Amino acid sequence: MKSIVLLSGGLDSTVSLAHAMRESDVALCLTFDYGQRAVSQEKKAAATLATHYRLDHLVIELPYLRGITSTALVRDDLALPEPDRAGLDDFAASSAAAAAVWVPNRNGLFINIAAAFAESRQCGLVVTGFNREEAVTFSDNSADFVAAASHALSFSTMNAVKVVSYTQRLDKVEIIKLGLRLGVPFEYVWSCYRGYDKMCGSCESCQRFKRAAELAGLDTTALFI
Repeated sequence: MKSIVLLSGGLDSTVSLAHAMRESDVALCLTFDYGQRAVSQEKKAAATLATHYRLDHLVIELPYLRGITSTALVRDDLALPEPDRAGLDDFAASSAAAAAVWVPNRNGLFINIAAAFAESRQCGLVVTGFNREEAVTFSDNSADFVAAASHALSFSTMNAVKVVSYTQRLDKVEIIKLGLRLGVPFEYVWSCYRGYDKMCGSCESCQRFKRAAELAGLDTTALFI
């Protein structure tokens, strides 16, 4: 089966892409520019990964999404969450952090755009990079969301496109271990909310990546400030 892969250049989407390469014929990788702080680094990472895997890559601009987003993921005047390690597993702290970087219907929109590409290219799958760890506070990372999206697409696409995430039921440690087995080039990954020359190491996304890398035995020293 052919697939369209949503590729932000982050840990989850990269490992999901690597797995998709074994499960399907990847027709295209899509990256979205909605004015997020890390957009230049995300586009660079995604393009580098697509080149590494010899895949076609397209960046889609959604400037209006920035205009209707009022959180720190796109607004430089707002502080990004920087929890300590203990806060990563605290539901209240994680929920507050999720709210601080929420983008209205982001994953729903991305999936529907990808599904349009999938239908037009006779692809049966849209591949996403979700995970069990963040699904606790990000409802649009959950298995229920994926199932609901697939159900909706069975009506809105003539070829009944399905949504899959090969990292869906894994936490970050398990995702890195899977990536190691698949030979993922982690040096190309960008899992930071900021757009510095290197990943900041202090935002929630970086903290989850760093903790998982340590537990999984992956050396990421050169990737962070």
